[in-house]
Amino acid sequence: MALKLDEQLNVAGFFLDARLDAGQGERTALIYDRAGQAAQRWSYAEIAHHANRFAHTFADLGLEPEQRVLIAVEDGPDFVGAFFGALKLGAVVVMANPELSAEEAEYFLSYTRAKIAVVGPSAVDAFDGVSDEALLLARVIVTGEAFPPGRKGVRFSDVAPENPSPFETFGSHRDDPAIWLFSGGTTGKPKAVVQTHGAFVNTTVLYAQRVLGYSESDITLSVPKLYFGYATGSNLLFPMSVGGTSILFPERVTAARLFELVAAHKPTILVNVPTMVGKMLDAPGAEQQDLSCLRIVTSAGEALPESLYERWLARWKVELLDGLGTAEMWHVFVTNRPGHSRPGTLGQVVPGFEIRVCDDDGKAVPDGEVGFLWVRGKSRGLGYVQQHEKSCQAFVGEWYASSDMVRRDAEGTFTYCGRSDDMLKVAGKWLAPKEVEGCLALHPNVEECAVIGVPDASGLVKPYAFVRARTAQAGFEEELKDWVRTRLAPYKAPREVILLPDFPRTHLGKIDRGLLRRSVTKVEGAHP
Repeated sequence: MALKLDEQLNVAGFFLDARLDAGQGERTALIYDRAGQAAQRWSYAEIAHHANRFAHTFADLGLEPEQRVLIAVEDGPDFVGAFFGALKLGAVVVMANPELSAEEAEYFLSYTRAKIAVVGPSAVDAFDGVSDEALLLARVIVTGEAFPPGRKGVRFSDVAPENPSPFETFGSHRDDPAIWLFSGGTTGKPKAVVQTHGAFVNTTVLYAQRVLGYSESDITLSVPKLYFGYATGSNLLFPMSVGGTSILFPERVTAARLFELVAAHKPTILVNVPTMVGKMLDAPGAEQQDLSCLRIVTSAGEALPESLYERWLARWKVELLDGLGTAEMWHVFVTNRPGHSRPGTLGQVVPGFEIRVCDDDGKAVPDGEVGFLWVRGKSRGLGYVQQHEKSCQAFVGEWYASSDMVRRDAEGTFTYCGRSDDMLKVAGKWLAPKEVEGCLALHPNVEECAVIGVPDASGLVKPYAFVRARTAQAGFEEELKDWVRTRLAPYKAPREVILLPDFPRTHLGKIDRGLLRRSVTKVEGAHP
């Protein structure tokens, strides 16, 4: 059943102001744990105060509603304060990885035409290296106290009021732009999806509250950082919508750090991704780790191999709830349910959304057949920034027509088959790389893998497997070919297996399949 949204709606009002109105101001909103320092607890009232400081600072610098604020800040109170401070003013938030390069900083500034850039310590060098032309529109505000002289920008503590008056939250419309989310494509420069205030409320209620049952007693911990839409929801907005608590830490994520944080703060929800699931399972001493405090572990961002699910469940007796979301729909809209998780599947559609499996012409295909995923619901984005043609192709009436390919069974459970760009026509038959990857992942010596299609010199597509092994073994490449050949149809076996010490990654941390494909075509002279 679709959710009815108020016409006047602002993310800051729904997720932050409402907590104070409900008398939850003294509840802990954030646990900020920087390695080597005592953990800090920030109440909802303190977060609101911090957001007011940012909002007044932005206003003093001339920021107006609907202008963009670029946030490249490590996870912590300053990220959250800048995030809600911008939204309170009616501005539009754009989030970027604080470990970006100067080239990336220049791209984001030019692309977003941000009026203000809020920069954390990790991003100071990158923004100091951008051209004066890129900074014509933007004022740079640097958080933290370390601010070497001669750098571009001003320090937040030098310009922000210490005791600001409450900043009245702008009366945004539910359909006004709130946040630009960057789509996780694996080729080209990232493109932004314009998402509305209403989208964030819609998914929060339908998915987080009604399906996962977020409550004020929940404490969340996330593997992805807050600039990912997945984490913005699961580890900030979702718990804040009910008066829960988020654990934030600025360091890079490691399995050891996650175990430390679980032991120290006893989260009830872990927001995870398959790559880190594997790293946690393989970490030294993992069998001694106690994760019994967790009631839910979610997985998204990439397909979750069934083998990883089974190993996780056997080790820690906590279900992994795999699901799928996109920047175009903001967050998860199809997911496994607590107590009803089916390994190797995405689960069922979140009530309030609708999914169709379509052919090339947008017509529904029968259950059991692979097709394109089409989804509709009130979390659909407005379109891509400066990408009108792609917007027209992807946003069709009420529907978002994705490039993801799925299969639906008679019970309404969906299985992910890969991106259309990744589906291969081999020997005249469709091959889903995820199926071959899942088979390879069952081998005990395979740490991580990716399967791509590469046209040979005659233009025929052949599957190539890239593998990161746990230990070096002579003849392992041929062993893996035989491993697939004896478990799947012979045409699905990779033509070549290429061992890598590590995988190239995109800006969102996903395997850069385009770079892998180019590396093969360059070496072998095949068609690009």
